[in-house]
Amino acid sequence: MTEQNPLTVQALQWTGTSLKVLDQRKLPEHIIYDEYTDAAGVTEAIASMRVRGAPAIGIAAAYGVVLSVIEHYTSSSHWRQQVNADVEMLAQSRPTAVNLFWALAQMTDALDHEHDNPVAAAQSCAEKIHADDIAANLAMGELGADLLRGVKGVLTHCNTGALATGGHGTALGVIRSSYRRNPIKVYAGETRPWLQGVRLTVWELAQDNIPVTLIADSAAAWLMKTGAVEWVIVGADRIAANGDTANKIGTYSLAVLAKRHGVKVMVVAPTSTIDWNMATGERIEIEQRQQSELLPECYNQYQGVVSAWNPVFDVTPAELIDAIVTERGVVLNPAAHGVGGLKHAI
Repeated sequence: MTEQNPLTVQALQWTGTSLKVLDQRKLPEHIIYDEYTDAAGVTEAIASMRVRGAPAIGIAAAYGVVLSVIEHYTSSSHWRQQVNADVEMLAQSRPTAVNLFWALAQMTDALDHEHDNPVAAAQSCAEKIHADDIAANLAMGELGADLLRGVKGVLTHCNTGALATGGHGTALGVIRSSYRRNPIKVYAGETRPWLQGVRLTVWELAQDNIPVTLIADSAAAWLMKTGAVEWVIVGADRIAANGDTANKIGTYSLAVLAKRHGVKVMVVAPTSTIDWNMATGERIEIEQRQQSELLPECYNQYQGVVSAWNPVFDVTPAELIDAIVTERGVVLNPAAHGVGGLKHAI
């Protein structure tokens, strides 16, 4: 493990033979990269939330496949079966982020069509997934910023910046792009139970010298009541075809509060986050994590008496969303239109 200069931080660093993963559980106090040379290590990094954020999870998984091909291609005549087993293992690491399965499908397709140099084909595909995500984030940043003309204040939830993506960010990318045009007031919720707003979003914005005000999650309604924010801007881990959106737990409650207070809701995500085969959000699998991530250790003595319910995502219905911003375009009022028009957009 190595300490890194915070000014050069990236969630993922590919060396050509290994993947360096920023351990986001240690931020902001410690900027530490763990280095992985096989798919099993990358799987554990995703499952343990060293790397998190739907786009970053997909990118990490893609590099995990590259490491699997490197490991097995020259050492076994049954290398493809072993790689397929690693792909399945990676697919089990997190259930909600559709980018994970999209990236693994891209990698599998690349290997299916390459017989001369599978290692080069796998690496080229993973690097393209990474580069395309950065380009998509920059495009979404500008499209989302167009919707924020004249806006004075926004609220964001969880972390949707460079730490959660290949770079720049989705919802945080929109905030970055908008701030460059005209400074806006940014509020960030603490985002329980992992406090990704406190530890990651506030830290990222501070690195960019973008002023940010942290609020307790429970203060969001009163903040909206004061008129301080005009948009809630969030990312997504999965978007159904009708526009229903799974995101970090607490997003649904923010959308309900926004509707009550006349605040608009913007979801920002690449089209790889859209599950075209899922008609509505009712079928989205919601990940339940360990009680220990929520309960203090002192409650261990009360097992059977005290428990914790720890879903880390919820689903916001399309009717509560005003705009879905992707690299292919913007869908306004998705409850009326869904997101199907983006599938074949140029």
